[in-house]
Amino acid sequence: MSQAQRPRVMGIVNVTPDSFSDGGRFFDPAEGIEHARRLIAQGADILDVGGESTRPGATPVSAFDEILRVVPVIEAIASASAVPISIDTMKPEVARAAVKAGATIWNDVSALRYSPDAPEVAAELGCEVVLMHMLGEPGTMQQAPAYDDVVAEVEAFLLARAFTAMAAGVAKDRIWLDPGVGFGKTTAHNLALLAALPRFVALGYPILLGASRKRFIVGVDPSAREARDRLGGSLAAHLAGADAGVAAVRVHDVRETVQALDVRAAITGA
Repeated sequence: MSQAQRPRVMGIVNVTPDSFSDGGRFFDPAEGIEHARRLIAQGADILDVGGESTRPGATPVSAFDEILRVVPVIEAIASASAVPISIDTMKPEVARAAVKAGATIWNDVSALRYSPDAPEVAAELGCEVVLMHMLGEPGTMQQAPAYDDVVAEVEAFLLARAFTAMAAGVAKDRIWLDPGVGFGKTTAHNLALLAALPRFVALGYPILLGASRKRFIVGVDPSAREARDRLGGSLAAHLAGADAGVAAVRVHDVRETVQALDVRAAITGA
């Protein structure tokens, strides 16, 4: 992936029974494949396929089950489309199977910390790697998250993980960073990170922003209790990301996000 004038749109394909947003609608591989095709038709530049929910309180699944969920979907997409595919997983064995099936990006919410050999596997695979900040783990990350300075701490963490990846042999130009909106943060923490996006962009790595339908929006609009009611907040966050220069936004609502970014580009000329 290369930095573009406007962020590239990464469409989310959750092949899980317990996603916070789509509630298992695309758990069946055939449904997941059809959903991926719809997102491509709506203008997705990248597809992010995940077989394990990382919502707060999510139950872990085995690598075996995760592979069974994602590989058929990745193979089908890769055989029918040139749209790049990202595998959303913490597990090196799942990333390995996904890359073999056609994925070219490893999107890791644990920033290559889940397994001791993860950095070396990332280097071996040669794929692009997204390193995301998460406080704790999905099961516990929203239990009273606290920081002295959330922006400084997330920045330091991401730089440290990038250096670890490079020390293992991952090329710098293959590394992306993600501040991890919603992963072990309060509404105030998330808003501070969004306000600081220019600082993260200035680090010199492409930035992936994933604010789609996240619960911090409820902290601004208490009526948005259901994920489906958070489109406006999602668009606002991702337009802020575009203004800051992020390289890609990870979204559920591809058509609406593409439209919003295109209108912004028509207005600003960028």
